[in-house]
Amino acid sequence: MIIEAHDLRKTFIAKRGRGKTEEVEAVRGIDLAVEAGEIFAALGPNGAGKTTTVRMLATFTAPTSGTAKVAGFDVVKEAAKVRENIGYVSQAGGVDDNSPGLDSLMLAARLSGMSRKQAQVRSEELLEAFSLTEIANRPAKTLSGGQKRRFALAIGLVTRPPLVFLDEPTTGLDPQNRANLWDEVRTLRAQGTSVLLTTHYLDEADALCDRLIIIDHGKIVAEGTPTDLKKEVAGDVVTLRLKGLEEARELLAAQDYIKEVRAEDDLLRAYLDDGEHGLPQLLRALEERNLTLDSISLDRATLDDVFLRHTGRSLRDAA
Repeated sequence: MIIEAHDLRKTFIAKRGRGKTEEVEAVRGIDLAVEAGEIFAALGPNGAGKTTTVRMLATFTAPTSGTAKVAGFDVVKEAAKVRENIGYVSQAGGVDDNSPGLDSLMLAARLSGMSRKQAQVRSEELLEAFSLTEIANRPAKTLSGGQKRRFALAIGLVTRPPLVFLDEPTTGLDPQNRANLWDEVRTLRAQGTSVLLTTHYLDEADALCDRLIIIDHGKIVAEGTPTDLKKEVAGDVVTLRLKGLEEARELLAAQDYIKEVRAEDDLLRAYLDDGEHGLPQLLRALEERNLTLDSISLDRATLDDVFLRHTGRSLRDAA
């Protein structure tokens, strides 16, 4: 295992005005096991505890309790060894806006202990790998968001770490730059680098990761591969908008071909293993009760359906 964590917790002291303080438990007992060579995602809304978890694993903040090992080293007792074996790319990135991207890359290499010659060779390798050579000497403030992200990723890989943490790596990027960065992450895996990324983007977790956890209010509420998690919900989801919502919910919940029915605001979601065959039966059942539909749609189950099942709300709304 490249990462092992047991009952990891983090409590902060928050000021509440008039000199009062309050304990806030940001991470509430996380158990985690990440295999070497896989892309692992922590999916959840903003404020769920994803970044705090990663910062503990990267030794930037100490856990209040619990234990964790990264690359075989204890994050508290052997923090320096952990740092030697990881790369970390924060939401803010590591590029100085007022300097050329190359300077930030060289600085990271020198700080890691490389000689000037070694730093220059490694920087040139990374510039070529991330298609940054032509813009290496431009001030970072003149670069696009995607270009800055590529520089930040390059900085995180200066030491050729076996594990890279990516905290919300595509926040603020346009679709094309997001797709480009996804390709870079897949390349890392192909080269044997382990990746743990945090994200609140459903499509990102679904498209990139081998396995994922869903975090909400500091706790893991689901874990598995994207495919297995979606299978737990059902194969297909029928979303209905109609009058007589409660009557329809009770009716559909009694149908043996429907696994689960959930009400969400003015909608009903019915989860079926086989929507193609179940939908005609569902429509007949509603018609027999004279329940008139305003709208209906049939979709494959998504990770948002998984989040909804475990938390009672949509990740799109929570994020």
